[in-house]
Amino acid sequence: MKLAWLPLRLKHALCFAFLPVLLFDAPPVDAQGRYSRAEQMLPWNLERLTTGDPDGPHWMAGGNRFWYRVNTPRGGEFVLVDPERNTRTLVFDNARLAAAMSVANDTSYDPVKLPFTSFEFADHGANERVIEFKASARRFACDIASYTCSVGDTLPTNPVYVRSPDGAWEAFVREHNLYVRPAEGGDSIQLTDDGQRFWAYGLPDPRPTELRMGLPRRPVLQWSPDSRKIAVQRMDEREVEHFHLISYTSSRPKHYSYPYPLPGDSIISRFDIHILDVEERTNLRVGADPQPYTTFSTVGVLDSTWNTVKWGMAGDRLYFTQGSRGAKRIRLLEADAASGAARVILQDTTKTHLELNLLIVGKANWAVANDGNDIIWFSERDGWAHLYRHDDEGNLKNQITSGPWTVGDIVYVDDGANRIYFTARGREVGQNPAVASLYAVNFDGSGLRRLTEEPADHAISVSPSGRFLFDEYSSVDVPPVTVLRSLEGRVIRTLERADVSQLEEIGWRPPEPFSVKARDGVTDIYGLMYRPSDFDPDRKYPVIEYIYPGPWIGSVGIWRFTHTGIHRRSEQQALAELGFVVVQIDAMGTAFRSRAFRDTWYGDMRDNGIADHVTALKQLAMRHPFLDLDRVGVYGHSGGGFGSLDAILRYPDFYKVAVSSSGNHDNRTYHAAYGEKYQGVFARDTVSGTNNFAGQSNAAMAENLEGKLLIIHGDMDDNVHPAMTMQVVNALIAANKNFDLLLMPNREHSIMRGDPYLLRLRWDYFVEHLLGEEPPENYRITPPSG
Repeated sequence: MKLAWLPLRLKHALCFAFLPVLLFDAPPVDAQGRYSRAEQMLPWNLERLTTGDPDGPHWMAGGNRFWYRVNTPRGGEFVLVDPERNTRTLVFDNARLAAAMSVANDTSYDPVKLPFTSFEFADHGANERVIEFKASARRFACDIASYTCSVGDTLPTNPVYVRSPDGAWEAFVREHNLYVRPAEGGDSIQLTDDGQRFWAYGLPDPRPTELRMGLPRRPVLQWSPDSRKIAVQRMDEREVEHFHLISYTSSRPKHYSYPYPLPGDSIISRFDIHILDVEERTNLRVGADPQPYTTFSTVGVLDSTWNTVKWGMAGDRLYFTQGSRGAKRIRLLEADAASGAARVILQDTTKTHLELNLLIVGKANWAVANDGNDIIWFSERDGWAHLYRHDDEGNLKNQITSGPWTVGDIVYVDDGANRIYFTARGREVGQNPAVASLYAVNFDGSGLRRLTEEPADHAISVSPSGRFLFDEYSSVDVPPVTVLRSLEGRVIRTLERADVSQLEEIGWRPPEPFSVKARDGVTDIYGLMYRPSDFDPDRKYPVIEYIYPGPWIGSVGIWRFTHTGIHRRSEQQALAELGFVVVQIDAMGTAFRSRAFRDTWYGDMRDNGIADHVTALKQLAMRHPFLDLDRVGVYGHSGGGFGSLDAILRYPDFYKVAVSSSGNHDNRTYHAAYGEKYQGVFARDTVSGTNNFAGQSNAAMAENLEGKLLIIHGDMDDNVHPAMTMQVVNALIAANKNFDLLLMPNREHSIMRGDPYLLRLRWDYFVEHLLGEEPPENYRITPPSG
C-alpha cells in the first residue's frame, strides 16, 4: 500500500482544511535512517556542532570595546575585546558564574550550557561589574568580581525604552504617548498628551502577533546628539481599513482587527515627524507633508533604529528622507529643530522604483557631512547603485563612485578626512557579484581602495568611535573567520575561526556554488546545489528547487556561510538527505546587480524569475546526468509560497510537485508598501475595468494545475493574510482540481521556521510524490530545545 494524501474535493464552501490521512504498510528498510540523517542536518542540530562563529559585536560605552558570545568546545563563552589594548579576554568565568547562579536560585546550572545568550551591564555599564540577564523565567543580577548573584521574583515589567546618547534618559511609550524617565531612577515625564489609538507617538497599533506573543516593542525615534531633543514618528492609521483574524483554539474564539492598507486604497498609513524638547517639554510638528508608509526599511529589523532620520551634529537641524507612494520619488529634507520649518534639499525620481539600499533590510545610504555642506547620496541614476556628493542646496558636486558594480552599505563617513567607507559588490573580476568587500574612497571620488582582500562576503560593523572594524567574512562553502581591523582594513588580530569538523564527521557537506546563463542566454546568474551525503553519481535524483523570488533578495540571498537566516540553508541539506538534489537559484530581477537587471520583471511580479530557474535547471542537467528533470519539485514560503505555486501553475509540464506555504498569491491583497513598490501604483482602466494587478494572481491560473500541490497557511498570519490562500482554494475548487491543504491553528507568518510537524509534512510530501517511496510512519522530529 502507499501513503494516501486525502485529495481536497470540497462539497461545502465552509470546509476549510484537510489533514493528510496516513495509510501504511511497513516502510522501506532505510526510510527511518534517511529521515534520522536528515534531522541531523536541521539548523538547531548543526549549530550545536559548530564552534567559533560569534554572535555580535555588542559595542560598549566608550566607543571601542565590545563583547560577543561564541560557541566553543567548552560551551557558550562571552568574550570581551579591547581594540586599543589589543586584548581578548572572557567577560566572566562560566564555572564560577554557574555556581553563583545555582546558589542564588537553588537550582543546578551547567557552566557548559548557561541558560542565557545575552546580558546587560547594570548601572548602564558604569563600572562593568554587575551583569543582568533573564534565565529560568527570572531576573538575575550577578557581580562578576565577587561571583555572587541575586534573583528577582519576576521578570522586569518596565516598558521597553530607547536610551539617550549621554545615558541619562530613557524614552518609552505608554498609552500612545511618549515619556522619558531618568535612567538612574525617578519620576517619568510625559512629553506628549494627545496620542490616541491609531494616531500614536512612537509606535503604530500592535499587530495580532505582537499582542499574542507579548513581543517587545521599542519606539521609533531618534535622540539628538546632545540628548536634549527627540525626533519621533507619529503614525496616522485612523481611517485605514482593517484586516481581521480569528483564533479558534480557545473555548470562545478571539477576534483581532488591525489596520492594513492595500494597493488602490485611497487612505494608507502615513506619519508625521515631531520634535520633542525634553527640558522645555515642547512638542513641535515638522512642517512637511505626512509621509506615506511606503517602505519596510524605515525601521531596522532588530531594533528601533529609525535609519531614514538623522540629526545634525549640533542638534539644531534634522535631516530625513521622504518617499512617495509607489516609491517613484525619494526626497531629502532638512528641518529647523527650533521652528519645525522644512525644505527639500534634493530628490531622485524614476519610472519604476527607488531604493536607498539594494537590500530592503539594509541601512539607508545617505549621510550629512561637514556641517551640512556635503551630502552623500545613494542613487541608481546612471543604471548602477553608486554614491554622489551634493552641496547643502542639492547641487551635484561630483559622482563619487562609478562603474558596472554596486554600492552596498555606507559603513562610516569620516568628515575630517573627507573619506567614506562602504561595502560594494561586483567590482572584482571573477567574483560572484553578490559577494561584498569593504572599500574606501575620498569625497571627490579619488583614492578608491579595496580594504578587504579575502575573496569572501564581508559583514562589517564599525565601532562608535569609527576607529575599528569587526569583520566576519565567509563564503557559502567556507566557514567564517572573524577579525578585528583598523579603519583602513589592517588586521589587528584574528578573533575566531569557525570549526565545522564535527559537522563533517556526521556527513555534512557545504552547498556547491554554480553559475549558469539566464533566460536571455547571456546574463550570468548564480545558485547553490545540495547533494545527499551518500551521493551516488550513477543514480538519477529527483530535483527540488527552493524558491524565494523577492524581488528584493532572491533564493540564495546573502552569499555567506550560514545554517539559518531567511533561507535556512541547512533545511535544504536536510531535504537532500532524503534522496534528492536541492537547488537555490538567484534569478534576474533580484538584488545586487544593475538597475536593468533588477527591473527585469518590474510591473510583472508573477514572473518570479521562474523562467530563469527553468533555463538554469536544464543547463545543470546537461552538466550533471544525475539530475532527473522528469521529477522536479519546488517549495517556498511567503514570497516563495507565491513563487512555488506560480511555478507549478505556469510550468505544469516541468514542475510536478509543489509545497507552497503562506504565499502572497495576489498582491492586490498584500501591503500597499510592497505591492505598489514593485508592481506599480494601482491603476484601473476606465474602459475595460481591469487593473495592473489583475494578471498577477495565482488564482487566475487554477485551471493549469496538473501535478501534486500542498498548500499551507497559518490562520493567525497578520503579514500575509490567510485570505490569499483561501482565494486560491476557491479557484482550485471551481476548476475541479485535486490538491492538499493544511491550515495551521494559531500559527503566524513564520510557521515554516523550524516547526517540526511542518518540516516532516514537507519531507513526506516530496518523498511520496516525487521520490515515489513511502515515508516512515509519523516520523517525529525533535524540536529545538528552549
